[in-house]
Parts: sequence; C-alpha cells; structure tokens
Amino acid sequence: MRLLSLLETYNFHMKITAFSFPSFLRVACTLFFVTWLHFSGHSQEFAPSEFPDRVTLTWSADPATSQTVTWRTAGPVKNVVAQIRLEDSTPHTDKAFKEYGAESRTLEVGAGRTDAYHHVVFRDLKPATIYIYRVGDGENWSEWFQFRTADAAGSTADFSFIYLGDGQNDLKSRWSRAIRQAFRHQPDARFIIHTGDLINRGNTDREWGEWHYASSFIHSMIPIIPAPGNHEFYRNEKEESVLDPHWEAQFTLPKNGPEGHQDAVFYTDYQNLRIITLNSQLIVRDEASREVQAQWLEKVLQENRQKWTVVMFHHPVYSTAKNRDNEALRERLKPLFDQYGVDLVLQGHDHTYARGKGPDAPVNGPVYLVSVSGPKMYASDSDRWMEVALTQTQLYQVIHVSEHEMALKTYKLTGELFDSFKLVK
Repeated sequence: MRLLSLLETYNFHMKITAFSFPSFLRVACTLFFVTWLHFSGHSQEFAPSEFPDRVTLTWSADPATSQTVTWRTAGPVKNVVAQIRLEDSTPHTDKAFKEYGAESRTLEVGAGRTDAYHHVVFRDLKPATIYIYRVGDGENWSEWFQFRTADAAGSTADFSFIYLGDGQNDLKSRWSRAIRQAFRHQPDARFIIHTGDLINRGNTDREWGEWHYASSFIHSMIPIIPAPGNHEFYRNEKEESVLDPHWEAQFTLPKNGPEGHQDAVFYTDYQNLRIITLNSQLIVRDEASREVQAQWLEKVLQENRQKWTVVMFHHPVYSTAKNRDNEALRERLKPLFDQYGVDLVLQGHDHTYARGKGPDAPVNGPVYLVSVSGPKMYASDSDRWMEVALTQTQLYQVIHVSEHEMALKTYKLTGELFDSFKLVK
C-alpha cells in the first residue's frame, strides 16, 4: 500500500520518464526514485483514523456571533457532531453543552483511500466570549478546544493578528518553528493570515499532513484566513490547472465572493477591519478571472464601512527581483487600492521580505508587504520600491489594530524585532 501510494503521488515522474528513457531505464529510475522516497524524511503519510484530526477554525459568518470548525476522519463515519459550551473554568465539560450535526464530504487522496471531512458553524454566540468545543461521533472525540469570539461588529476595541508568508517547504521540520514561535509571541492573536503557498505540491495529502502537524493545536484555537498560492494548484487528469481539492474540503470559508470564485475569493469583517482575500493565481493567469475579481473588489471596497482595510493575496504587486513581475496586478488592482484607501496589502510568493509604498504612491496609498515564513529563499535585487528589505531569513508578523492605529512588527524566529511601522488615522 505504501509503495502504491508513493507511485501514485509521483506519477508525474513516471510520465516524464516514459517519454525520455527505454523501458529498462524507466524501471530502474522508478525503483531508485521510490527507494529514495522511502528512506528520505519525506514519506510520512498522516493517514486518518476514527479520531478527529486536522481540526481547523475559520469563519463563514460573523466572527462576533459565529465560529466555523472543519475536521477530518477516516470515512465513512456516521453521527458526526460538534459540541460547544461557555468556558467557565470548571471540569464539568460534559454538561450544559449545545450539539450541532455536521455536514460531511469525502475526498479521494489516492492509493484507494477516501478521507471524510466535516464542518459545523456554531451560531448565535455572544461577542467577546470564550467558548470551548469538541468534535467527534459520540465515541471518538477530539480534546476540548477554546476560542474567543470577536467583539461586536464595528467595535474599536484593540486586537492583534498574525501574518505568515509562504511556508511551502519542509513544513514539519522547519516551518513548524515559524508558526509555533509566532503563537508563543502572540498567543492571544485573534486570527492568522496565510498568504498562499501553504504547501509545495498541490493535491499532495502528505504535505497537508505536515502543514497541520506543524501547526498542531494552534489552528484549532485561532481561526485562519488563507489565500491560495500557485503551489495550491495542480494539473488534473485533463491537464487543467485547478485548485487543490483539499482547499474546500478543509477550509470552510465565506461564500460572499463572485460567482465561480467563492472557493478562494471572499471578505471577512472583524470588528472595525475588513480583510479582502483574492486568488492572484487566476488574476495573473486568466484575463476573464482577473476582470471578475477586479469588479467584485471594487464593489466590496465601495460598500466598505470599516475604518481599516487589508487586502491579501499571493503574488506581489511589486516584486523583489527584477526577473519577477506581476504587471497585471499592478495595472488592474493598484488603481483600486489607491482610489479606495486600502491601508495594507499582504503578499507572499517572492520568498524574501520587503516593505514599501511603491513609486509615485499617493498619500493615502497602501503599504505593500512581502514576507516568507518557510525555509525556501530567493534573491532580492530590486530597489525600485523597497524601503526595507531582507533575505535568507524566516519571519513572522504581528499586526495590532486599535481605533486610530494599525501597527505592524516583523520578527525573526529568535523573537528579535526586525522591522516595524504604524499607520495612523
């Protein structure tokens, strides 16, 4: 079973060799490849069981009065539920809870294995309140987790959140340091933003297993807002580039985006902040999708009544190297950011750190951030727009929002402050 899984996961390798080598060399090459995988440190399968795992908080409704949770089990599973109650610091967690039936779906991950994913939306919650919850089937349960609802919509109460650029590679062994240090630094963060390339090879369950393993219980207690990157896309059987099916299975997100894009284009209002998430892989690759997202973005910005606005996506408006450029983003979206007073644009993809407002930026134009939390690094050779830059360093960001200030601090994994700035209004 393990050998079959490896062969299926790396069937692209066999396809390549089929057109390049005689049959005996194809066999030898494949055997070498599978043996290397078997003895390398990259073959942990993270298979599901009857016990819930990959428990992940997101929002699909108002963060002040609801909370969404998604988790995985081996399939099929019956009577899947989630239980929730107020945190009162007593050990009597089996009393006074409310139970929700889950919606379930299956996901084929190869080698004859089908996993089950489930989600529940807890509703009618109290703002600014700590709850505990668990998920299971009546016999096999997760632990009890805590979360805190947002203050009421429009509240100016202070809060902080974490922003992480590309994790992508060596998630279990090396990216884990970044997300765990970020959590240790800001354990009361209200949510975590991931700006794409969470994994390296789309539709590879083992890599998603590493991603969930690295974050451990963190995503079970702190909601995430993810944007897809180019590495969340893969070629399906028709050789079409499509979003990894793990995305919708494990991230239950708002359905307020444009039609046909609601898997990864949406906005979230948290107190006095609006976070707008775009799918930049389609923006840079597909002219029709670019226009659909741009028109939707303008409408969402026009209707925005929040004091602060953050837009997040993967590919940078301004790249950090001269051989990388995303002109379509700059030409179609930057004018909207300038016109409607976007405060901050959070991005990834370039595997360096950079901050700046760009050339000829208007006074109310946004600050552009590019960052990387994983171990894969690129060169940075462009000085056209960067006020601050750094390479060869894994980083995390903590952003603090108050009524009149938005303060961003960038830290190295030692906890050393590298960069900081404030926006005031």
